[in-house]
Formats: sequence, structure tokens, C-alpha cells
Amino acid sequence: MSKLHRKAGIFAKALAGVTLGLTTLSVAHASDPIRIAYIEPLSGPFANVGEMGLFHFRYAADRVNNEHGGIMGRQIEIVPMDNRQSPSESAQLVQRAIDQGIQFVSQGNGSNVAGAIVEVLERHNRRNPDNRALYLNYAAIDPALTNDRCSFWHFRFDAESRIKMAALSDFMRGEDDVKKVYLINQDYSHGHVVAEEAKRMLAEKRPDIEIVGEVLHPIGQVRDFSPYISRIRQSGADAVITGNWGNDLTLLIREANSAGLDVGFYTYYGGGLGVPAAVGDRGVDTLFQITEWHANLPVEQGWEDNEEWMVGYKERHPETDWYYQRVYNMFMMLKASIESAESTDPKEVAMQLRGMEWESPTGTVWMREDDHQLHQDMYISVMAQLDDDQVKYDTENSGVGFRTVAKVDWEDTVLPTSCNMRMP
Repeated sequence: MSKLHRKAGIFAKALAGVTLGLTTLSVAHASDPIRIAYIEPLSGPFANVGEMGLFHFRYAADRVNNEHGGIMGRQIEIVPMDNRQSPSESAQLVQRAIDQGIQFVSQGNGSNVAGAIVEVLERHNRRNPDNRALYLNYAAIDPALTNDRCSFWHFRFDAESRIKMAALSDFMRGEDDVKKVYLINQDYSHGHVVAEEAKRMLAEKRPDIEIVGEVLHPIGQVRDFSPYISRIRQSGADAVITGNWGNDLTLLIREANSAGLDVGFYTYYGGGLGVPAAVGDRGVDTLFQITEWHANLPVEQGWEDNEEWMVGYKERHPETDWYYQRVYNMFMMLKASIESAESTDPKEVAMQLRGMEWESPTGTVWMREDDHQLHQDMYISVMAQLDDDQVKYDTENSGVGFRTVAKVDWEDTVLPTSCNMRMP
């Protein structure tokens, strides 16, 4: 055999080996899990919030994996990362996730954290078009994230602050007993928006209502809310509006309960994270929340079709409840988007999510193409005693649950946006 033929043979064998190797890698890649980085506080004052969210993510992933065939036959894997509620640390964790080959990151607790994630993804994805990641936001609701700071790489699955306040203020328009309102919120972007929008919308809809006090307190730092409760009592308020969440809400409600403060609480997050257990029976007819879901939705809304999902979660985590229904929507819409794109490439997935209408167990949800804000039916509910008609399930083993007092159709939640999205 000539040297030329020998070299050709060696090259052919080498090429065959490379081809076989690439095929093996391709098959391995196709069977690798689809990983989602879960970036939340898993230590510090909001660790309980992060832990409960992680319960939701892992449960949802298991249900999709075991009952819906995963995504394109691949399993979902949740990769928890503790950001300690720090925006700067969150930005570092996003980069770490990308370095590990993770294409999807998710976070929800803290709009200041969300803003940092958007910034790092905008910069990274612009510089690295072959190694991008997508941000799935399930709870950070500062309107700026889908307005002036909107991003192609960010999708929000919760209703933003203005949508929730519009619903609450519409409901309060008909609450004739509400004459004096006190505003108490966390001192960061979300709390500022809740306070400003409450004042603006109540002035338009109920100009007779007097704002008798307003306070912005440090986020995650107050251990004793008794001075704040004293101020509320002295103000003569008959209602309190708060966007507080986590321990900042639980401790506030607990202190109000201990002090016997007789006011109505109109909240964004009063239905979970320790609040129902803290208030108990005293919250009946006085503790309100605005959410996309609660356990006692009227049966005609279709929730009975997915009741087993909620019950299954409770069996796995007896001390908590299925709270973030938007996590269900997010996982199912991500699955639909990846399978429609036939790819996990973040840009291709984003193009499928944009403008998507999806039929959830609680009705149609729509991801607006203009700003990547999800629109969905919203419910105002109030704490109530258990009965056979409206309140079948209690909340956090408290012996009391929530019943619907108002519903807002998703079409009526659509607000103008100033988003001027830069396409990749």
C-alpha cells in the first residue's frame, strides 16, 4: 500500500471516529436534563420564601417529568442557587449558571434582584449570541420590568403591581365602610410602586377616601412591628394596604393580631407564607388578597380538573400549600414553547412564548408580545370559615380558607406599556 493510501486510510478512520464521537455527544445531549437555575434566598430572613418556592419548582418538575413525558422526552432538573436576597450575588449566580451550560434561569422574590438579572442577561446575551439564557420571572412585579426596563430575554408570569392595584382599588370603590387608609410597604422599588399606585388610583376612584398615614420600612430588617401597629391605630385607619411579602408581612399581621387591631388588610400576599396561620380566625372577613388563583375557586372556573395537582402537593408538603399557580403556568408554557420550537435555544423558545395564548385550568392566559407580561384572570378573595359551599380547603392548616369576592377577566387586566423592546 502506498503512503498516500495509508494516509487516506488513517484519515478515513479518524474521520469516522470523530463522526461517531459527535453522534454519541449528540445522543447524550438529547438525553441530558433541561436544567432551570432557581435563584432565590435559601438562607437569611427570606429563606422560608425561597424554600417554599423550591418546593413548588421541584414538585412541578416531577409532575411534568412523570406524567407529561418531560419536555421532548428530556427530564427537567431544578438547580437551586442561594442568592441571599442580594442583587449583586444574583448577577454572579446567573453567570455561573450560564457557565454550567444552563439555558433557563428563574427568580421571583425581589424586583431589585430581578432588575440585576435582566441587566446581566442583556449584556451577556448581546456579547455571546451562541451561549444565551432566558429569564423566567414568576413573582417580581415592578412595572418597570415590562415597561422602561423591558427585555427580550425576560418573561413575567405574575401580574405586575399596577394590575393588582387596579383590581384592589376597583373592589375598594364599592367598600363603603372604607374611609381612611394607611399604607405600609417595604422600602424598595416594589413597595414604592404599591404606595404610589394606591394613592393615585384611590384618588381617581374614591376621592372621599383619606390616606391617613404612609410608611416605607427597611426590607427584611424589622423584627418588631409593634411601633408601626401603634401608628396605624393612632391614625384612625379602618383599612391597610400593603404589598409586603415574606416575614415582613407575617410579622406585621401577627403583631396586628396580637394588638387586636381592628382594620381590614388589603394585601398582595396575604394567602400564604405564614400569614393565615398568624392571623387565624381574626382574619375572617378582614384579610383580603389579590391573586391569580386560590384553593377555593368556584367550580365553574374549571379548577376541579386540576385539583389533584394541588392535593398531591399537600400530601408531599403537609405544612404548606400549593400557592404559586403561576409556576404551573410557567412550566407548562415552557414545555409547549420548547416542543413547538423543537429546540431549547433561548431565542427560539422566546419566539414561541411571545404572544402565546394557553388554556390553563383557571382559564386563558396570554403572554403579551409587546412587553412579555402574562395576562390572566385575577381574583380578590377574603379569609372565611370553612363550609361546604364556597370554602372547601383551609390554608396552611389554619382552619380558615379564602372565598372569592371579585373576579377580573384577563382581558380587563391589560394596561398600556412603554416597552420599546430591542430584538436580538
